[in-house]
Amino acid sequence: MPVPALLIVDDEEAILKQLEWAFKKDYRVATASTEEEALDAIKTKRPDLMILDLSLTGDPDRLEGFYILDTALQINPFLKVMVITGHDEKENALRAVELGAYDFFAKPIVIDELAVILKRASYVTGLERDLETLRTRSGERKDFEGIIAMSDSMLDVFNTVKRVAPTDVSVLVTGESGTGKELIAKALHKRSPRHGGPFIPINCGAIPENLLESELFGHEKGSFTGAHVTRPGKFELADGGTIFLDEIGELSQSLQVKILRFLQDQVIERVGGREPIQVDVRIIAATNRDLEEMLGTKEFREDLFYRINTIRLSLPPLRERGEDILLLAMYFLNHYNGEFSKNIRGFSNSAHSTLSGYAWPGNVRELENRIKRAVIMTTGKLIQPEDLDLPYADELDGESQADDRGLSLPAGMTLKQAREETERKLVVGALLRSRGNVSAAAKELDVSRPTLHDLMKKLDIDSTDFRGREA
Repeated sequence: MPVPALLIVDDEEAILKQLEWAFKKDYRVATASTEEEALDAIKTKRPDLMILDLSLTGDPDRLEGFYILDTALQINPFLKVMVITGHDEKENALRAVELGAYDFFAKPIVIDELAVILKRASYVTGLERDLETLRTRSGERKDFEGIIAMSDSMLDVFNTVKRVAPTDVSVLVTGESGTGKELIAKALHKRSPRHGGPFIPINCGAIPENLLESELFGHEKGSFTGAHVTRPGKFELADGGTIFLDEIGELSQSLQVKILRFLQDQVIERVGGREPIQVDVRIIAATNRDLEEMLGTKEFREDLFYRINTIRLSLPPLRERGEDILLLAMYFLNHYNGEFSKNIRGFSNSAHSTLSGYAWPGNVRELENRIKRAVIMTTGKLIQPEDLDLPYADELDGESQADDRGLSLPAGMTLKQAREETERKLVVGALLRSRGNVSAAAKELDVSRPTLHDLMKKLDIDSTDFRGREA
């Protein structure tokens, strides 16, 4: 990896030397002490990061740093600027953030703190440049059939897809709601010999049971009231391609039998029909339910389970995907910048911390919706934590944790503690509303029952405490 370039702009020689000495091992450091030198260095040296003093003359009424900041970000939108001010005026810091500063510090500078922020800013810049590359060059490993990821857990999923796709075996995709199960199913189809055929998705949980059989297998004219014409079902429409049965755990026992027959004989029968119809279809199924648990309660057929579970692909929840959170956040930011004709430059440092610390119970789908809202609502050049409108933000009392950097956390609370508190409130609320019914609470929270049990164990919550209680 190339060594990041750091430009330090300050009119005090002692501070320039102090910062240059502190960071020369990790960065290619350049310095400037005037507005002219700073702008020249920005154009010629193309720094990745900049430490900028707002006042280069000592005159609090003449803050050249604002002009340098605005001009620098016009020259290089990827530049991450850490503003340093010796004037204890929060208005200056807030104005700098509105113009697009990544973070700000008041003198005297704490080197260790600044080092952490620089490292994070450098990492974010790298992600942004990767995303720019994705838009202009195909084959980038972070973009797999339209799925954006760079975490090891997702790269393992991609590698499994590559190995399984060319075969014709049935695949079961599992994972919480919003993790991208349909995108993985599409990737399996696109990389299979069936890619020239249709890909037909159907959500088994979204169609009433009395209509689902007709949707899947079609019906003959006159087979029921309203059946004025013969109509093929999804299996026939998918002939030569792939059918994606999302939420297969919602199928009734009778439909499970019909799916099993198809897997055994590759034939179906329309509702009201008597002749078997041969179809050539690959099944990819998905669920966010625990099918093994459903086997024990006889809700799901064991023989069907083993038929569809030849290969299982388990998608990790977003909270376990590390760097993918920021990568996806910036991807969605770029997308909605274009859709809404906005020019938001990125996320503030505190917004990055908020994104990384949140549990994302709705996974990628929730992240996309939060970023979309933020792009619409923000009035500054950088998205702030309040623009994301995450659940615990409404519960803050306005007292932020120390210092002028404005991290949106309650006094004395870390991000980990805030996340656990959010999880606790969501789980307790769901258990209260379900009167201690774990299955119902898991369904409300859009997580599997085992996931909720693990969360309850971590938070030391006992479902029996909520039985008979009302929310």
